[in-house]
Amino acid sequence: MAGGDPMTRYERQMILPEVGPEGQAAIRSARVLVVGAGGLGAPVLQYLVGAGVGNITLLDADTVSLSNLHRQTLFRQEDAGRPKAEAAAKTLRDLNGDCTITTLFKVLDPQNADDLVAQNTLVLDCADSFAVSYVLSDSCLRHKVPLISASVLGFAGYVGGFCGTAPSLRAVFPDLPDRAATCATAGVMGPVVGLIGAAQAQMALGVLIGQSPSPLGQVISFDMHRFHSGGFRFDTAPEPEADLRFIAAQQIAAADFVVDLRGEDEAPVTVIPTAQRLTVAQFAAENPKPRNGQRAVFACRSGLRAWNAATHLRSYWDGDISLIALGDTPENER
Repeated sequence: MAGGDPMTRYERQMILPEVGPEGQAAIRSARVLVVGAGGLGAPVLQYLVGAGVGNITLLDADTVSLSNLHRQTLFRQEDAGRPKAEAAAKTLRDLNGDCTITTLFKVLDPQNADDLVAQNTLVLDCADSFAVSYVLSDSCLRHKVPLISASVLGFAGYVGGFCGTAPSLRAVFPDLPDRAATCATAGVMGPVVGLIGAAQAQMALGVLIGQSPSPLGQVISFDMHRFHSGGFRFDTAPEPEADLRFIAAQQIAAADFVVDLRGEDEAPVTVIPTAQRLTVAQFAAENPKPRNGQRAVFACRSGLRAWNAATHLRSYWDGDISLIALGDTPENER
């Protein structure tokens, strides 16, 4: 084997009765999709590769910047400007030649999620996007693939095991957050990201070795401002009807009732030429309504404004509603 004798490399974990040769074989044969090579992805990827996960697909469409380095420990100063997936893969292959690392320089969206999820044993959500989290959860629920999802902001965050044999992320978090804060806009402490990412990696390995109690159905929370941790199980949480689902922009139909909630400063061009451009406040004040049989589609940057407008529409209209999270518009298109 490229990485040397597995009895030597992995002996410190194989000596554990919960792992042993059978657990190590399960780790070796696993196919794991990791979405995001940022702050959470850094400890996740290093620990999964260190443990000997056989096949990892790493998906990230971002590039390294100096503002990442306080928490994204896979990268060095000279990596600035390089695709994160490419820079991360180089470090990971040097760490363990036994692991096959496949990189995808693309965005996870509702159009490609099913194909990616269905090919893997386990999915890890390390993205800084609640829209991605919901898309992955919906897809993992359909394909019965376990999902380990984490989120961190400021000094606090959580990690949980969803889908597979457990309820989905929607069963625990049926509504989106009140505001669209991210690490870039609200800030984050690097060690907190590392702590939660390490817990995410351990939950993933726990799934692969069949650890009991299972990480699936468990949420762990960390508040490092008060130095407090907590958690709860949700094995019996009811699975809600996923009324508001995300779609890709390419899935808009000609007959759809489309509202683009971004301002012209965010996106000079609407998601499609026929889309109405309204703020959430304007939509709530005017109460427009699609025609009977029409699908309503709301688009914004993160998905939060789309969720809010859709929730308002749902209060007086019971037709089909879809959401789109378009992400940041490139500077050269603003």
